[in-house]
Amino acid sequence: MLNAYLQHAVANNICSASVVSAITALSDAAQHIAGLAARTGLANSDFGALAGSSNSDGDDQKALDVLADTDITARLKQAGAAIYLSEEQDTPILLNPDGDILVAADPLDGSSNIDTNLTIGTIFSIYPAPEIGVDAASVDEGACLISGREQLAAGFFVYGPQTGLLLTLGDGVAFFVLDADGVFQKTDWVPDIPAAYPEFAMNMSNKIFWPEAVSAYIAGLQAGKLGPAGKQYNMKWCASLVADAFRIFRRGGIFLYPQDSRPNYEEGRLRLIYEAHPIAFLVEQAGGRATDGTTPIMDKIADSLHARTPFIFGSADEVTLYESVYQTGQFPTD
Repeated sequence: MLNAYLQHAVANNICSASVVSAITALSDAAQHIAGLAARTGLANSDFGALAGSSNSDGDDQKALDVLADTDITARLKQAGAAIYLSEEQDTPILLNPDGDILVAADPLDGSSNIDTNLTIGTIFSIYPAPEIGVDAASVDEGACLISGREQLAAGFFVYGPQTGLLLTLGDGVAFFVLDADGVFQKTDWVPDIPAAYPEFAMNMSNKIFWPEAVSAYIAGLQAGKLGPAGKQYNMKWCASLVADAFRIFRRGGIFLYPQDSRPNYEEGRLRLIYEAHPIAFLVEQAGGRATDGTTPIMDKIADSLHARTPFIFGSADEVTLYESVYQTGQFPTD
């Protein structure tokens, strides 16, 4: 069970009781969110409808985005977390000035898929809280901008055929499945991303906007066994980060969302704090790699709460090949 796993981690000094409280609160929220998602479309349950507002980054909010964010906020406050950073909020939310952890989350990843019955999820990471003072009334944004290497834990919940949790405490990755009794049970699967697998996940509709080196890389993969990559690649794309990531944890491959020439995409599309950092932590703990093309994602520090980044991750050899082509403009030769 998740609770037993977390208590064992505390007993072995892998994580603190505060981290356990936050993960427990998030797992409770995930059960509620999964239940709401499963009822979408029933009477009084149009959770895929627009909420009538945009989030902090200008994206249209769905009703379930708002409900998920509200639920997570309340549960983390009750759990004693100091600060909550949400993709749906403009500024840090001060929950408990005397708390010692900061939680960052994308409350509902892939919300455009709510109405299409595809896998969606919740992504989170946990950091030490910055010093804020017990009498503080607010939090300085700059104090929350720290390296991905500072993460204490990270994970994501997937709401699909299973409601699952992929979790790292910095000591490998474990996977849990929600059972019929509402308990997250640990599975026997130990996520270990293969070093190579001929499959890539990418939104090909953006091709005309890609940098030349990215186009060269994808063209090389599509050339198959006779091309510079020397093997036949398959393409998958779910338009849900948690769904594409989970597949890579299961069998390997590479996910790519580089920067492109569209307005507001010059620095990439995915958020460093809410999406890239936690996924990168999981990926590295499972033996994979995560990069922006030149810099490991875990080494990057956001310059704002909603900073974006190019994000490429997956099987180590596949990511290394991408970096080589991206940086030189051509495939390496033997």
